[in-house]
Amino acid sequence: MAWTVFIDGKEGTTGLRIFDRLAERGEFSLLTLPEEKRKDADARREAIHAADIAILCLPDAAARESVALAEGSNTRILDTSTAHRVAPGWAYGFPELSKKHRAAVVSGQYLAVPGCHASGFIALAAPLVAAGLIPADALLSCFSLTGYSGGGKKMIAEYESADRPAHSKLDAPKSYGLSLAHKHLPEMVHVCGLAAPPVFHPILGDYIQGMATTVLLRNDTLPGRPTAQEIHQALSSYYAGQTFVSVAPFGGDEPVIYSDTLVGTNQLRLIVCGHEAQTTVTALFDNLGKGASGAAVQNMNLMLGFAETAGLE
Repeated sequence: MAWTVFIDGKEGTTGLRIFDRLAERGEFSLLTLPEEKRKDADARREAIHAADIAILCLPDAAARESVALAEGSNTRILDTSTAHRVAPGWAYGFPELSKKHRAAVVSGQYLAVPGCHASGFIALAAPLVAAGLIPADALLSCFSLTGYSGGGKKMIAEYESADRPAHSKLDAPKSYGLSLAHKHLPEMVHVCGLAAPPVFHPILGDYIQGMATTVLLRNDTLPGRPTAQEIHQALSSYYAGQTFVSVAPFGGDEPVIYSDTLVGTNQLRLIVCGHEAQTTVTALFDNLGKGASGAAVQNMNLMLGFAETAGLE
């Protein structure tokens, strides 16, 4: 049996990556629209209703419109936008978080693919909150280093332009989101069960992809004052046996962390460093892999009963 998939918004960075991944697999028939029809509501409605799975790679408003267009169909929806990540009735597509999350992915009709920065923060914070090692009312801070591919086609073109000066402001890492109201914060709070959002500071580097999201902890502010090694053990136990989420040996695989280490994979690796008084936990992954298109394909595999790793190894 071939499953019919429609990617609404396949011209964007995430959509193209998903399309390329699925085009290599014989289990899928990919519906496409001609250029002049790709924003036509009637054509999109027809394609969504004809598909077994519709993957939305759109801005928030357009994603909400697509969900409305799907009304009356049995089509299962994966939304990669921010629009539905904390919406009632939507599964949150991070199956490694718990058996409940995995079951919701498998059975759900509507699934929200996590945000890239959010994936890193939630992967490390949610288990520690669940274990009581971080209280729900903790005052957390987080910084996240990412490559420029997360900014989409326009930003990629800017950084890779042949006309880019030999020395320009693009050479240096760039802090952004200075309003401290990043669009991923609601899902960080909701999924982790926090009382307040972390102080979140994203940083853009002059490299195409790869992400390192880090939370800094003062151990004497945590219940029971756990050491960094105890935090490492808790995360190692939590993710034991998972395919795509793992925990490095305490202190990391090497004495430095390169944010592009896992580019081209769907892996997310947690690195715990520190001592009795202070701890850092870093989530290392590909912002276009486990942080976007890879996560979408992984969730779709689970929804349709394929091996979780299909098309991702």
